[in-house]
Amino acid sequence: MAVLAAVTAGQPRVLTTQDGRTLPAGPFTAGHRSLQASLREWVENQTHHPLGYVEQLYTFPDRDRSEAMGMRAISISYLGLTREADDEGAAQPGWHDWYRYFPWEDVRDGEPALVGKLIAPRLREWCRGAPNAALRRQRTQRVAVMFGHGDNEWNEELVLQRYELLFEAGLVEESQRYGIRSESEGGTLLPGASMGHDHRRILATGMARLRAKIKYRPVVFELMPPEFTLLQLQHTVEALAGVACTSRTFAARSSSRRWSRKPERWR
Repeated sequence: MAVLAAVTAGQPRVLTTQDGRTLPAGPFTAGHRSLQASLREWVENQTHHPLGYVEQLYTFPDRDRSEAMGMRAISISYLGLTREADDEGAAQPGWHDWYRYFPWEDVRDGEPALVGKLIAPRLREWCRGAPNAALRRQRTQRVAVMFGHGDNEWNEELVLQRYELLFEAGLVEESQRYGIRSESEGGTLLPGASMGHDHRRILATGMARLRAKIKYRPVVFELMPPEFTLLQLQHTVEALAGVACTSRTFAARSSSRRWSRKPERWR
């Protein structure tokens, strides 16, 4: 299974199948010497573009991760970076903005209205609905940490933890499939496209990994065109992280200067 990320026109994109409902997946081909070699060939056949950086993400073996009765699916997931358009500039099918699935994760313009108007009130109800005082305190603390409230700062890497909190509170569609109902009145689900099986959880894992990775490895260059401005690079980093970048590394440079993906030009 692959979480394949690209950045197009300043927006982070992910390759999907089944009209955005699932992530690309396929069986391991015995003729390949490794899982990674099999993944690379599959991706390049699908996107008609060389796959850049690839790393193994996680193995998902949970008994209830498949919706098929009596079936246990074990998936080895990979995170890969590529570009949405092929060498002729033609867009490939199946790409979607990843904030379509996680609208609360894009805080480039500040906290989304969705958080204050819907998520925070629903989570407060969930906290109040805890059966005892200790659990109420625990839930309240988790909410504050996850969403950067009170004395806590927003941590863009907690994508999976935020999703799992909303799942536990019964606020996303996937919760309903597993019999988890919202404890608040009305039971309205949050905006954000759901995915089949546990694919939104896998996507959250990939987003979190990439947000952490771009802080200490130059993998973001895999997503850039052959030449780009420093401002384009800044916008790509901001798109992936979901936060506005105030780094002097970007602010002190001219946006008109052009850079190359060749290592000798940017190192």
